[in-house]
Amino acid sequence: MAHRDASQLLPGTLFLLILKALGRGPLHGYGIAKQIRSASAQGLEIQEGSLYPALNRMLVKGWLVAEWGVSENNRKARFYRLTAEGRKQLQAETKEFEKLVKSIQMVMRTA
Repeated sequence: MAHRDASQLLPGTLFLLILKALGRGPLHGYGIAKQIRSASAQGLEIQEGSLYPALNRMLVKGWLVAEWGVSENNRKARFYRLTAEGRKQLQAETKEFEKLVKSIQMVMRTA
């Protein structure tokens, strides 16, 4: 499978992927990108230029909180975690995405 970067994703999908990655617990930015890449069998590559602006927008929306910590390789890193509002948003975005996928599948069956 070819790599697909965030610019090729449907609008709003990046938020969903980030929320899902953080659903397992706090991660720093590189960890989020790595989790998405791994979970997609290396099919999705989230670049820093897309990831960090999305994380900042999600902080402003109140879906995430961030705090400084030390990464697994002893580097200072900002760790992000879901808030209660972020967990609600993950559920809402998942439902909306599933509806979208079903709609696309219906079109594909009839086209």
